[in-house]
Amino acid sequence: MTFPKNFLWGGATAANQIEGAYDVDGKGLSVTDITTAGSVKAPRMLTYKLNGEFRKTPGIPGAGLPEGAVGAIDPNEYYPNHVAIDFYHHYKEDIKLFAEMGFKLFRLSIAWTRIFPKGDEAEPNQAGLDFYRKVFEECKKYGIEPLVTISHYEDPLYLSEKYHDWNDRKMIELYEKYATVLFKEYQGLVKYWLTFNEINSTLLMLNLFGNNVTDDAVYQHAYQKLHYQFVASARAVKAAHEIDPNYVVGNMICGIVNYPLTPDPKDILANRHSWEQNLYYCGDVQCKGAYPSFAKRLWAEHNVKLDITDQDLADLAAGKVDLYTFSYYMSNVVTTHDVTDKVEGNFAAGARNPYLNYSEWGWATDPTGLQYYLEIMNDRYQLPMMVVENGLGAVDKIAEDGKIHDDYRIDYLRQHIEAMGKAVDNGVDLIGYTTWGCIDLVSAGTGQMSKRYGFIYVDRDDEGNGSLKRMKKDSFDWYKQVIASNGENLA
Repeated sequence: MTFPKNFLWGGATAANQIEGAYDVDGKGLSVTDITTAGSVKAPRMLTYKLNGEFRKTPGIPGAGLPEGAVGAIDPNEYYPNHVAIDFYHHYKEDIKLFAEMGFKLFRLSIAWTRIFPKGDEAEPNQAGLDFYRKVFEECKKYGIEPLVTISHYEDPLYLSEKYHDWNDRKMIELYEKYATVLFKEYQGLVKYWLTFNEINSTLLMLNLFGNNVTDDAVYQHAYQKLHYQFVASARAVKAAHEIDPNYVVGNMICGIVNYPLTPDPKDILANRHSWEQNLYYCGDVQCKGAYPSFAKRLWAEHNVKLDITDQDLADLAAGKVDLYTFSYYMSNVVTTHDVTDKVEGNFAAGARNPYLNYSEWGWATDPTGLQYYLEIMNDRYQLPMMVVENGLGAVDKIAEDGKIHDDYRIDYLRQHIEAMGKAVDNGVDLIGYTTWGCIDLVSAGTGQMSKRYGFIYVDRDDEGNGSLKRMKKDSFDWYKQVIASNGENLA
């Protein structure tokens, strides 16, 4: 198993899960800022005011608010993202630790509302631009290449309310303006860009996790939202290439492998259709620049009628991405049969795979699925690839010796790196790998701090208590040796 000579090892985060400072230096409110804490059994909630009263509704990535609602912060609720791990004031310390591990690549996102507080201002917020410039300069000081996600579940609250969660064409030009400001501002500091984080989550949330949404109006909104985001992404890709031909712009897919539970032909076909809706639909549009043939079937299943113009189609064709990136944590199974052995957890539901082990959050550990996914998508798109999220969420304890012994995390990552190596040996053009939550952060799904992913422990609990002190886990030194050996030393 041999990784490419200049393989980009690193770690990944998101602004809303690490930065904190939610109301500092002119930052406006994002949808995440009105999202409460949750748990493995209780969903995170969006808080809002309706008719002068505080109310809340279950919040999932990309969720909108009820008609007439105004997002608001309830003083009686806890919002973990407001402080997170305070990367905003600790970024120098954190990036120095990443450099000590030998990071070649650090994936982070930009909070739209630090740049445009409401999302539609005429001019950007200079304090926000300055903050990210300092972060990128700090990365460059250590030879770390930033990989920047432009939109990572971080829509401005004002725009989400005004345009009903991307249900208006106006969002395209506002996103394009925002992205173009970034491309111009950080030319020479950033090379790699991703347009939307896990863009396919809009579809995944409808039926993959046991939700089984049947309302055609919900599908109409989901597919229309995606269309506007596809066009926005394509225009951003085109703008990036015009500003700097050296820019590399990728998509980002939530890569959840599905298997048929049985050899019943109905399960095989259902699994095929699941891949088409949840993975290929978004991948094809962004990588191939056009809607796939099965899109018409998907739209017809729920009477979807999209607002698509000839210019939109031209934009999609002209704005194909340069890079295919994805997250990978687990796999699921698909069946048309009734089953009694089910799994339930954080964004996980459905039949249990008897060949796999599951975490306490209901996620199946399946490194072979990562190899499978890489080989399938490499063959389909023929683009350079990066795994930009992969990791194990677990409850870490400080041992009596004052250290954090996370052998379970090392074992999980070792298995997945070995799987990547096999895919590379089989011809996959894999150029980078960034583990998710390289430093402990707020879980997107549950809002917990106790669901930890990092090589670096942050002293903060699920109620917001703690000193924010950083501590190295055993996995810190292990990943350091992995990077130093270019993936050869996984012991």
